[in-house]
Amino acid sequence: QGCQFTSQAFTDVLETHGVTISMDGKGCYRDNIFVERLWRSVKYECVYLKAFKDGAHLKQELGRYFTWYNRDRPHQGLDDATPDELYFPQPLNKAA
Repeated sequence: QGCQFTSQAFTDVLETHGVTISMDGKGCYRDNIFVERLWRSVKYECVYLKAFKDGAHLKQELGRYFTWYNRDRPHQGLDDATPDELYFPQPLNKAA
């Protein structure tokens, strides 16, 4: 909620172009808690760990990160299972 996003000049440009302005309430972390947690994970598990050559390299690495995050990363909310483990369970072994 930096001042650059709430300034009259900025909001006027958005309104002129038909963009709907939506902001969380000041200090209301609960309004956006899941996205805030996601961005924390992105920063600490990807962005802060690497030196990116340029924007294209950053975009490529974020693509890899989100693929891993959405498939192979254990999630506490899934009892530390990965999304793939839950959504694509292994077939049961047939009895001999």
